[in-house]
Amino acid sequence: MAYADQDGMGTNRLVSVVIVLLLHAFLGYALVTGLAYDAVIAIKETMTVVDVKEEEPPEEEEPPPEPEKQIEPPVVSPPPMVVTVAPPPTIRTVDTPPPAAPIVPTAAPPPPPPAGPTAEAKPRGNPGNWANTNDYPSRALQQEREGTTGFRVTIGTDGKVIDCSVTQSSGHADLDAATCKNVKRRARFTPAVRNGEPVQGSYSNRVRWQIPK
Repeated sequence: MAYADQDGMGTNRLVSVVIVLLLHAFLGYALVTGLAYDAVIAIKETMTVVDVKEEEPPEEEEPPPEPEKQIEPPVVSPPPMVVTVAPPPTIRTVDTPPPAAPIVPTAAPPPPPPAGPTAEAKPRGNPGNWANTNDYPSRALQQEREGTTGFRVTIGTDGKVIDCSVTQSSGHADLDAATCKNVKRRARFTPAVRNGEPVQGSYSNRVRWQIPK
């Protein structure tokens, strides 16, 4: 009897242990499940829901307007040069020739004057006699002044001297004046001739004033 009771007691104890273990497992599962649920509730309550909105893309800036292009006038080529060819003149033939133009007589030119001899004026006699030592101005002779005077005379149609001018001075006015004075008084010429007619002429020479020794 005693052995039988021990076996029965051992079996009951084992069943009790198993039941206890199952209860612990069930309680642990329930505890864990409840705690997890409470934790989820608590976390859900503390969580802040943020509504995240998608950022709209920035508006694209409109590109600046393109500068207006200046419209250049079209290049117009000049019109081609048109060369017009004039038709050749029409030649008309006339059976009867037109009357000839009247001949107007023209006056004949006067006849040229008859050609005659032409000659320059020539002195008559020796020009050295036109002024001599006796014509020496007394004051110039006293002061022993000497010199050569060049002169030019105008001759009339009668061969006489019309005018006298000094072309080269001797350096002394009295010697120059004596030269023209004596030439006009003494000189005589054959007048100049043009086409056989006497005309005025001219003549040039010099007088040397020298005191005789």
